[in-house]
Amino acid sequence: MIVPMKKVSLIIMGDKKSETLKKLRKLGLMHIQITEGSGERIAELKGQITLLENSIFSIEEKVKKITETKDATVEQAFAAAETVAALTEEKKAYQAQQLALNAELERLKSWGDIEPDKIAYLAEKGVDVSLYEMPKAEYEALGENVKTVKLDETKTSVKCLLIKTGLEGEDEVLESVRTYRLELPKMSTAEMKQKVESLSSCINGIDEKIVSYAAYVASMKNAIKAYEKEIEFEVYATGMSDETLSSDGENNVSVAYFTGYIEAENVDCIKQAAESNSWGLLVEDPTEEDNVPTKLKNNKFVSLIYPLTDFLGTVPGYFEYDISGWFLFFILIFFGMIFGDGGYGLLITAVAAVPIVKSLTAKKEVPATFLLVGLFGLATILWGTLTCTWFGLSPEQLPNWLKSLSIPVISNVYADKIWYPFWTQGQAGLTTAQNMQIFCFTLALIQLVIAHIKGVARNRKSLCMLGDVGSILQLIGIYYIVLSLVVNAQVFSFGLVISGIPVGTVAIAFVAVGFILSFVFANYAGNIVQSILASVKDIVSVLLGVVNVFSDIVSYIRLWAVGLAGAAISATVNELAGPLLGNFMFMVIAIILLVFGHGLNMILNVLSVIVHGIRLNTLEFSSHLNMSWSGHKFKPFEE
Repeated sequence: MIVPMKKVSLIIMGDKKSETLKKLRKLGLMHIQITEGSGERIAELKGQITLLENSIFSIEEKVKKITETKDATVEQAFAAAETVAALTEEKKAYQAQQLALNAELERLKSWGDIEPDKIAYLAEKGVDVSLYEMPKAEYEALGENVKTVKLDETKTSVKCLLIKTGLEGEDEVLESVRTYRLELPKMSTAEMKQKVESLSSCINGIDEKIVSYAAYVASMKNAIKAYEKEIEFEVYATGMSDETLSSDGENNVSVAYFTGYIEAENVDCIKQAAESNSWGLLVEDPTEEDNVPTKLKNNKFVSLIYPLTDFLGTVPGYFEYDISGWFLFFILIFFGMIFGDGGYGLLITAVAAVPIVKSLTAKKEVPATFLLVGLFGLATILWGTLTCTWFGLSPEQLPNWLKSLSIPVISNVYADKIWYPFWTQGQAGLTTAQNMQIFCFTLALIQLVIAHIKGVARNRKSLCMLGDVGSILQLIGIYYIVLSLVVNAQVFSFGLVISGIPVGTVAIAFVAVGFILSFVFANYAGNIVQSILASVKDIVSVLLGVVNVFSDIVSYIRLWAVGLAGAAISATVNELAGPLLGNFMFMVIAIILLVFGHGLNMILNVLSVIVHGIRLNTLEFSSHLNMSWSGHKFKPFEE
């Protein structure tokens, strides 16, 4: 259920902000509605968190597994982080130098060893020489006024040593080829190589120093949490609204005020705190205009769905429904149908069983995530048992006792059999695949009807509930239409009569009556005429609503289709690996193929659950509940 909340407004003296926040944090009951603060302290704390995060990254980049932990205060942890940050910056400087030197060596690689000091020495002695690399044609066009020594030659270029002699016309020629002159390095290539090695040694030494602070990582993470708490405090302290009051025009009194939310059951606690601390207190029921946080409270079994909803980041709005129980119930069915293979279910259950057993052996609480994964595995085993699907094997390869556990109408054992409903008198029948489609559409009908039953229950004191009744009638009628149009038009014909009841006619009547009820009462808010006018104004959406109901029901066929695709992949992998298993030399290849193929199939199934199974809960089901998942979690201000 969604825990009832109360809106709380507090008025305090302007100079009591910090004191009040400390007392509220100690109480740990109030979700404060202040999201923006300002001040140098907040910026400073954010900078400290960034430094800590960067230091942790620098350490964990070098140490994959930290075995030692050193308890340190926040101050000590931050000091260690500063040291790591300084070492990291020093390392970056060395790496930049090393990169520049390597780039320079790469530029000079084709010239061999170059010693600029010797070239400078020759210049001092009056021998002005320069190195050039130019196209062959340019070199041949230099003329006799330029003295050169050819060092190397290819088909297209020439490396040469040019000696400046001062002959007439030499300057003009040199100007024309100046772009080909080699810029000499500041040090010799030998010195650069030696410098690169020295820098590598320095970098390795810095890495060793950084690694030596690995024991501080846990303390650094705790320091981040402490700074985040302090930021939260500063945001609330600086984000409060202030007013200056004056009774006589001279004596001004500063007051601050803010709002928040508290669980209804804790109202007496906040009242006592307000009375003992002289706070001004106003407690109200929240309205739909308020940004009320949501807190969910369910039994331990239903709470197993929380790891999944937390991963998805889905939180119902305060005035929406808590569908945690239904979400868990249907996602287990969807997961089992999408994976569809009892063998895969055994693997999933085994993976979950290992940490569960470890936790139980250590007498620790079992994490909800592993229990949820275990439930997913059991759901898959159950579905695989009912349909006789095990590791993609054909029914002929399975033992008879396993086949006997399946339900015939949906079992792969009877995939080729035709099932004749009693009303067709053997003239029209259904295949196993069509039976699976009927199951998917029935599942859709059940889930979507549940959504509108919840609507009827919520609006039971208003005529608005008739709008949900109309939606239920439309669902039932369109369900039969889907069976006729998608599954089998002969078995589910519009002229079908059972025990004197014209089923097809009743289905169409349900759709018509349901549409009228929805049209008249869906927007009811105390006045039928206004409700009808609202539907008329939105007539396009109202008409499309009928089509949407049809598409919502049909969309559940994805459960069968995705499961069928997974089964086909499993069978294909077995067919590829089967012949290799008969040959000892190729057995290893066959095993690798089986592990890779089935492993990839399981990964694809996980993605399918996220894309399809989750969608049916958060879109189709939720849209019929008018849920937008617009909520945010209740986070009390606490130590």
